[in-house]
Amino acid sequence: MELKRVVVTGLGALTPIGNNIQDYWEGLSTGKSGCAPITYFDAEKFKTKFACELKNFDALDFFDRKEARKLDRFAQYALVASDEAISDAGIDLDSVDKFRVGVIWGAGIGGLETFQNEVLNFGAGDGTPRFNPFFIPKMIADIAPGNISIKHGFMGPNYTTVSACASSANAMIDAFNYLRLGQCDIIVTGGSEAAVTQAGMGGFNAMHALSTRNDDFETASRPFDATRDGFVLGEGSGALILEEYEHAKARGAKIYAEVLGGGMSSDAYHMTAPHPDGIGVERVMLNCLRDAGLNPEDVDHINTHGTSTPLGDVAELKAIKKVFGDHAKEININSTKSMTGHLLGAAGAVESIAAILAMQHSLVPPTINHTTVDENIDPSFNLTLNKAQKREVNVAMSNTFGFGGHNACVLFKKLDA
Repeated sequence: MELKRVVVTGLGALTPIGNNIQDYWEGLSTGKSGCAPITYFDAEKFKTKFACELKNFDALDFFDRKEARKLDRFAQYALVASDEAISDAGIDLDSVDKFRVGVIWGAGIGGLETFQNEVLNFGAGDGTPRFNPFFIPKMIADIAPGNISIKHGFMGPNYTTVSACASSANAMIDAFNYLRLGQCDIIVTGGSEAAVTQAGMGGFNAMHALSTRNDDFETASRPFDATRDGFVLGEGSGALILEEYEHAKARGAKIYAEVLGGGMSSDAYHMTAPHPDGIGVERVMLNCLRDAGLNPEDVDHINTHGTSTPLGDVAELKAIKKVFGDHAKEININSTKSMTGHLLGAAGAVESIAAILAMQHSLVPPTINHTTVDENIDPSFNLTLNKAQKREVNVAMSNTFGFGGHNACVLFKKLDA
């Protein structure tokens, strides 16, 4: 069976450094930090008092009050970003075959705030169960793609992938496979997360996963820096329209990039820690290159998982060295989490969009907040430190890894390259 080609025809983003694609790129290219003190709740008693929240986002700008109350923030974010991507793709919703349009979405947690608030309200009451009838529909992770499909009448495959921080990368790979097998014409894919809550911050603090740099929060997300002390929790959404190439060409769609391959692997090592030698990460990149039919020297840019954790950053770079060898020093490597924080289940989509925009603009966004060299990191790596670098990017890779040892990797190529 001959596999079909798959391209990206629409993008949407809702991030801590920009509430649409244009503003997101502006934030990326100028090295903007999205980190600020938490405003959603009083964080005074928490070890970490800052996060990468969305700025100037008001759900009532997009939904009426009744509709907004039925949606957890992660689902609101999914609808907003996917609407931007659908509009950007120029899809004629009246003429498209909606049985061949799917929605495959990623969320690592789903409606955490809804779950938290309902349980807190119950605990504060007299013990009589009085739960909101929308409690379960607001909380479940699959409600985001469900609502996207309901809004637009898309009747193709519809589900959520859940693999912690690899969730939206897994969603994109599933979408890619459906399309190249000819089972759909268009799939709305990506991911969303809204875990900046008491439960989210408290839980990650208890694991010692978050930075506690409260006196210098703007620079707390510092991947590859010797003084990094954990990740910064972020929130938001990224949406991509993946489309079968001939279908896109027939309707005259603009094309951002071609999706060449997707790889997956498992560390099979630890619940939360990466394998110290990066074995699973090495394998996922090799799987992705093999799926794409590319050689390591074909890759120009890697947007790493790069969370700013002491173990994770070193393990990933070790794996990159093993896979790419001497060519590793020719690759522009970065971590846009230095600006957005870690968007958990939405990270893969948001960072894939960053890689695609780097190709579009021939500019690799920086890894900001780097001040101190880590002697455990090969100095020959070009980590795109502190300032964006001009670079012709024809092939870009996006890495995403999740608790449980889930690894996912996606490769994009400039169409005319």
